[in-house]
Amino acid sequence: MKDRSIVVVGAGIIGASLAYHLAGRGRPVTLIDAGLPGSGATRASFAWIAGRPVASDLPSAPLRHLALDEYRRLETELPELSIRWSGSLSWDGFYETSGPRTDDVGALEPHLLDPPAVAIHRPEDAALDPVAATDLLVAAARDRGARLLTGTLATALDCQAGTVSGVQTTAGVVPAETVVLAAGTGTVALCSGIGVTLPVEPSPAILVRLRAAPGLVRTIIATPSMEVRQLDDGTVLAPMAYSGETDQAALLRTAQRVRDRFAASFTGASDTKIVSVEIGWRPMPTDGEPVIGRPAGTRGLYVTVMHSAITLAAAAGRLAATEILTGSPAPELAGCRPERFH
Repeated sequence: MKDRSIVVVGAGIIGASLAYHLAGRGRPVTLIDAGLPGSGATRASFAWIAGRPVASDLPSAPLRHLALDEYRRLETELPELSIRWSGSLSWDGFYETSGPRTDDVGALEPHLLDPPAVAIHRPEDAALDPVAATDLLVAAARDRGARLLTGTLATALDCQAGTVSGVQTTAGVVPAETVVLAAGTGTVALCSGIGVTLPVEPSPAILVRLRAAPGLVRTIIATPSMEVRQLDDGTVLAPMAYSGETDQAALLRTAQRVRDRFAASFTGASDTKIVSVEIGWRPMPTDGEPVIGRPAGTRGLYVTVMHSAITLAAAAGRLAATEILTGSPAPELAGCRPERFH
């Protein structure tokens, strides 16, 4: 009997979404990861689920237009999925193009000192706990029959004459009819081992976690100098651009600057404390657009690598799973194909 199994490499939020959408459809599904689900770039994500794209001519625009609706669907399917539909506020040119505006920033963010007269307001935007969401998707995939292998590093693809037939791992070979790579920056090395080039670079970003009085920040705030959102327990998440930090002392200095800026921006924030600071290595395609589909010249291989993984996880997971299972291409993914680089 022919092996019809599917192996998903990488249990970040994209891999977890793929495993969830693939499982329970008559094909054995195995999800493998070198660590625990959500322990890589997913953990260090700001986890902003951005709404409709500001630029409708992006190749990924049809996919991005589905993002919010697909998360609404997931909420229905998985009632334990906790999404914070807080909306977002941005100003000072964070979005280069125009958008829906509000002149009532003070009402939306009453603790913000010196609010702008006008800001772009996207009430549909949302956020979630990326690790909790990943864990939930993995658990739901396992309930549908998927197998999870943690602590299992994928070292190479089994490939002969352009046909991928499995994954070599530190626990042995895992055979598959289809291998789906959702391994973030690790996808590049696995592909290069069989002569497939993906122009994807690691893009480091810093995530600072602060502890402040609960309720200081109500929306997602995004400006060129500060991005913040707050959880119910008072934890503040603040991403920062990487500026060459190479040790913990440098990271701590960056976190201190973030803390000081936050404390100076909100009433009642003077006693804000640093909880943690870390670097997340995001996979960034050179053109900024997702890479989703079967690389030309290969069989049995499907790749899913992208920035905005949190935003796109629900939509990309469903559409890619449907393509893999049915062989019928999804028109929403037409602009995301790997062959655009060749």
